[in-house]
Amino acid sequence: MTLRGRAMRLTIIIGENDQWHHRPLYTELVHRAHAAGLGGATVLRGIEGFGKSSRIHTDRLLALTDELPVVVLIVSSEDKMRAFLPTVEELVAEGLVMLDPVDVVKYAARGDGA
Repeated sequence: MTLRGRAMRLTIIIGENDQWHHRPLYTELVHRAHAAGLGGATVLRGIEGFGKSSRIHTDRLLALTDELPVVVLIVSSEDKMRAFLPTVEELVAEGLVMLDPVDVVKYAARGDGA
């Protein structure tokens, strides 16, 4: 896939313990994005955050927390991303889903010579 110029970034913030059929939800999202032929996906584990519940989740040693935030970032062309949104709606019951336009400056794999 070639990706340069205008694209879309899908940002999904969920809990690290969120599941889809006994599998981590972030894993399911990444695998579905890959199967859909999207440009790329990355999962980042947060160290602290809060959401609609207003409960602060943190990884500090003495803090009691049940789960930390996880951010799933996916970048692809607008048409592929919009086609993927129903899958996100199906999978994400709780969390935050954001879609915004981005300018891709470079998209290269190892060995591309770029």
